[in-house]
Amino acid sequence: MCLTCGCGEANEHHHTHEGDAHHHHHDDHAHTKTVTLEQKVLAENDTYAQNNRAWLAERGIVAINLISAPGSGKTLLLEKTLEALNGKIKCAVITGDQQTDRDAQRLAGKGAKVHQIETISSCHLDAHQIAHTLPEVCEDGTKLLFIENVGNMVCPTAFDLGESFKIALLSTPEGEDKPIKYPVLFATAKTIVLTKMDLAAALEWDLPACRQYVQQVQPGAYTFELSAKTGAGMDAWLDYLKRLIQ
Repeated sequence: MCLTCGCGEANEHHHTHEGDAHHHHHDDHAHTKTVTLEQKVLAENDTYAQNNRAWLAERGIVAINLISAPGSGKTLLLEKTLEALNGKIKCAVITGDQQTDRDAQRLAGKGAKVHQIETISSCHLDAHQIAHTLPEVCEDGTKLLFIENVGNMVCPTAFDLGESFKIALLSTPEGEDKPIKYPVLFATAKTIVLTKMDLAAALEWDLPACRQYVQQVQPGAYTFELSAKTGAGMDAWLDYLKRLIQ
């Protein structure tokens, strides 16, 4: 069960007594235990996150936690970003998936040190995993660390990894209303990247509506609109990244 999602069912059992069916619920007890465990897990995670943040700050590394649903284009955006920054800004990447190192293979040879974390049954990366990986992936001179989180709009948002800030990605095939359906992510992300804009016209995707939904959950949020496939909007994205380390 993922504590942050609230997945799983409350403990309940049924039995028959003198011909009548009785239902006994242990919802309150189970809820108390779940909340207590969640608080403990998050508190421990926050300690690791604080240490990670200090470790990164000492080395002058800006860490970006990329969060989105599966298939939003995180990996393709990173591929194009690493290629463009190769030889200009030293980057590193930590990428998370439940299984396989497919993303790490795609990002290899782009000029950045890449490390894959397989979370197995977990739907997010945590700060402890990042702590073990930082010394390996962040070589001397690293300025930008991209953390490509597991594809999920809910769980990764709750776990501070020690990053400088979060960036939320939303692709046009997902629809315009994700910011109001998953408001915590879009309200806590410093920047929002709208991806696969090359498909917007074919999908009859409503950009003004999406912008409105974004502003509804985070007034003043800065939003990029780009297509990593065609390159449209990439210059503005790259300029933004360069400014982060100045």
